[in-house]
Amino acid sequence: MSSQTGITRPSTTKTPSTSPQRPRTPGGGLSRVTSSSSIVSTKSLAAQANSCLTRTVSCGNLTTTKKLEIVKNDWVSGNVSPKKGKRTTNPGDRFIPRRIDMASAQVKIDMAKGSTLHRTPSFSGSSASTHHHIPVDPLDGSAYSQEVARACGLNLNSRILCFNAEAPSLDNRESSVVRQMYSRHPSFTRSNSNLLLKKRTILTSPEKILDAPGLVDDYYLNLLSWSCMNQLAIGLEKSVFVWNADSGQVESLVTLKGNLDSVTSVSWAYDGASLAVGTFEGDVQVWDVETKTKLRTMSGHAARVGVLAWDKQIVSSGCRDGSIWNHDVRVHNHKVAELLSHTNEICGLTWRSDGMQLASGANDNVVNIWDARSIIPKYTKTNHTAAVKALAWCPWQLNLLASGGGTYDKQIHFWNSTTGARVNTLNAGSQVTSIIWSKEYKEFMSSHGYPNNNLSVYSYPSMGKVVDIPAAHDSRVLHSAVSPDGQTVATVASDENLKFWKLFEKQPKDGKGNGKRAKLSLSGSAGAGSSGGGLLEDDGEGGGDGGTGGGFLNGKSISSMTRIR
Repeated sequence: MSSQTGITRPSTTKTPSTSPQRPRTPGGGLSRVTSSSSIVSTKSLAAQANSCLTRTVSCGNLTTTKKLEIVKNDWVSGNVSPKKGKRTTNPGDRFIPRRIDMASAQVKIDMAKGSTLHRTPSFSGSSASTHHHIPVDPLDGSAYSQEVARACGLNLNSRILCFNAEAPSLDNRESSVVRQMYSRHPSFTRSNSNLLLKKRTILTSPEKILDAPGLVDDYYLNLLSWSCMNQLAIGLEKSVFVWNADSGQVESLVTLKGNLDSVTSVSWAYDGASLAVGTFEGDVQVWDVETKTKLRTMSGHAARVGVLAWDKQIVSSGCRDGSIWNHDVRVHNHKVAELLSHTNEICGLTWRSDGMQLASGANDNVVNIWDARSIIPKYTKTNHTAAVKALAWCPWQLNLLASGGGTYDKQIHFWNSTTGARVNTLNAGSQVTSIIWSKEYKEFMSSHGYPNNNLSVYSYPSMGKVVDIPAAHDSRVLHSAVSPDGQTVATVASDENLKFWKLFEKQPKDGKGNGKRAKLSLSGSAGAGSSGGGLLEDDGEGGGDGGTGGGFLNGKSISSMTRIR
């Protein structure tokens, strides 16, 4: 075949064909064209295609000329072509500069402008002077940061964006600023007594021990009471002794004359000037402590009076037959009310501080809450399974009553006297003989008998144990009383020991910020004029601790301490 103008494909004698054949690349473009004289490269074909060259295809006597078909795009997703009218953009790669490069580049720019930044002309009269700053090393990456900080008035050594203030350094930890930062931290609250800044120390051994010979070992009696005048009264067999906590003097107040008579209960009046004494024969006697004279005797009970409770001029007495009488000491006919609901001996009785309600517990395992204007109990609770002697009203929540059961119960229940609901329960683990609420802390103390004979302090309402004093006495703790300042608790047991515990000590601040202990004299001495035995000062070698526990020995306190928060 003769060569013609354009691009032709020579024929071969081996494989004749009726139609022209042209090889293509997978992308659809021409790969190469073979002529009789030379081989044309792909690059030359592309150059010709760009100049809109034509090709001539001959087959026999038929010759056609057409433009080259050049495929400019290869679509990976098959034969599907992009939609018309939709503009496609290629986002490209994201450029993330390095901080070191940016800092060095900015330093170079800043240094390039250093001649204008660090040169300030000033004119003084007719002469001009130029002030030059100290040159900065261009390789120093902190130069730009220093310039920005100087312009913004910031300190590079301080934290600009932070969630909380940075902790103060140890160099100035004694400064007032540091103490102020720590003391006023927003996470600190003073609502809980356990979150005090200073640790509270509770002695696990008594501060003072007095002998109490002749104490009757009877769970149902109440033979200990502490007045608002800081005088402690205790009943020992036929006598009542008064110990003055300020002076340490002991005096005998009452000595009953009957052969079978004995003291079964004592209770101070609200003013601390009069003392009510219950007897085995069923009488209630009122004595003037200062003059040591009996003011009156209110008789009528058929059995012993095991518990007494005052509310202003009204003294309530609980009898062994289950009756409760209210006596008005101002009138001749002293019996103003009779409360009949219990079926067994009354062993717990206490008035609420506002005088609106009276709580009673008895050997019939029942707790009654009485309204002062009614002789029918407002609420009757039968949750205890043993005698209820321990009763106490909360001083900082008037309608909260705590009651503790005996040996077969070992439970302390907490009652809402407004609704009658039981709001909490604590398993004390042993016989509950008394409960005392703290006036300073949200805590209460409970004394116990069998089998542990311990004292425990709990926080309320979490019921967490603050401190426990195991084996506080050699026998069960029968009675307890709290001092008028609410800091010291006195306990007595059938081991004939009267012990004083500093459980709720206050820590007022003096001028130097140090805690001072409240002044309460616990010095004791053998009471002059006491007959037939009385309160004697323990020498630290006898009594319940056997010389190894606590008390005062040669004027020095020997005690073990438990530190709590």
